[in-house]
Amino acid sequence: MPHTTITIQNTPITRTTLSFNNTHLTLQTPIKSKPVSHHRHDIPHRSVLKANFDSDSKTVCIAYVQKKKKHHTLVVIEGTVGQEESAIAAEWAESVMNLAYEGGRHTSLLLDKSMNAIEDLGVKRSRRLMVFVNPFGGTGKGAAIFMQKIEPLFRTAGCSLEVLYTTHRGQARDVARKLSLEFDAVITVSGDGLIHEILNGFSEHANPRGAFTIPVAPIPTGSGNGLSLNLLGFDDGFDVVAAALNAVKGKTMNVDLFSFTQGKKRCISFMSQALGLMADLDIGTEHLRWMGDSRFIYGYLRGHMPVITFKPCPVQLSYKLAESDKDKMAEIAHSSQNDAQAMPASSPSSESEGKMVDALPPLKYLPNDDEGWTSFDKPVLYVYAGKGPYKIFLTILDLQSTRGDMIASMDGAPEGAGYWLPNVTIIFKIHYAKAHAYRIKPLEPKGCLAVDGESFPFEEFQVEVHQGLGTFLSPYGHYAARFEPRTHKGLKDN
Repeated sequence: MPHTTITIQNTPITRTTLSFNNTHLTLQTPIKSKPVSHHRHDIPHRSVLKANFDSDSKTVCIAYVQKKKKHHTLVVIEGTVGQEESAIAAEWAESVMNLAYEGGRHTSLLLDKSMNAIEDLGVKRSRRLMVFVNPFGGTGKGAAIFMQKIEPLFRTAGCSLEVLYTTHRGQARDVARKLSLEFDAVITVSGDGLIHEILNGFSEHANPRGAFTIPVAPIPTGSGNGLSLNLLGFDDGFDVVAAALNAVKGKTMNVDLFSFTQGKKRCISFMSQALGLMADLDIGTEHLRWMGDSRFIYGYLRGHMPVITFKPCPVQLSYKLAESDKDKMAEIAHSSQNDAQAMPASSPSSESEGKMVDALPPLKYLPNDDEGWTSFDKPVLYVYAGKGPYKIFLTILDLQSTRGDMIASMDGAPEGAGYWLPNVTIIFKIHYAKAHAYRIKPLEPKGCLAVDGESFPFEEFQVEVHQGLGTFLSPYGHYAARFEPRTHKGLKDN
């Protein structure tokens, strides 16, 4: 059984006792005014980045991420050990590293069986990261945030880095097109737009399937950070240090991607397509990018174009239905999250080796094939198609509403509360459907179309899903939000 406790001398008058068990690394420091009492900090193993012993200086170094108030921060603690403990310090540090990265996969750690089981982390140490930094995204602080907060954390964790500061639109796509498949992850220090670029670069790679097995992890410094919110959750979605921890310790998760075709052009979409109100809020506030994410709320409250009058969006919509029963969709989403949690973790490299390397998946649905398609012929205020944390494909709002009604409907949105509103209400009517594909034909020449937050021509297009084509990093192996079925939430039928 490994030695689980050592004591280090931080300063001439301060000593810290370091110990570990199945689930945590614990730090205890005596309180000066109360010699028999201690300050105690329990650090989950998934938050530990480094445990190292330098035999020449007899110094132990511990690094971890800790949440202080509302934000995470990098903490590094160093101290020397005495002559007796120096003989076990290297073994102790290696045991901590095994728990912090391999977790339950390291069978040599025979700890207290009466405690909780050791989490199976299965994370590769010292990941090789390709980092794209957009200095101009959002409020323009991406480069400073990377140098001050993100790079020090990556270096402390022993990651090897290749860093590119982008200078123009399309540069990340060009680099991703030729990117080495040896990287363990691609990190974006920007918003959702840079992720869109990189994934489309992967689609043009000499080995697209191989490129898509490289997991992507966002650091949220753009004005639109939807993927980070979906992966990290509402509390940590804007926390750059929490996002950096995910880049170092996150689990791979396979995700569906979209093929968006417009005329003869095909591109990859990873998050959403929006028309009408939702697109107007995005594209209509482009000039306010300096405000960061706040521009969307400002645009919603102040009003841009259709938001003022809630003018319907003139389109023809049809879709290849997969499921329209909200309870069944919720049950499937809940079940898939449970399956993801139960599955053993895998490193990006091992995940890549098991995937078939091939070209992009062929398109299944031809533009002129109408058999088995469902048409939606009512006026709509907006159409939002996405796969977010709840795997709900189409969201359609088909009646006009007041601005006050729309704001009231936002209550509980982060938890998906609006999904359980009855289809027919005195406010508006929302339709949800999961689809294999859908197509839209605008009936007027002017309008806004946003794909992953990027502006696209307001022209006829078609979208279909490719199951499990992409790869992201997540702290949980699935999207953060726990979307409980109605039976679990105790809700009555609508």
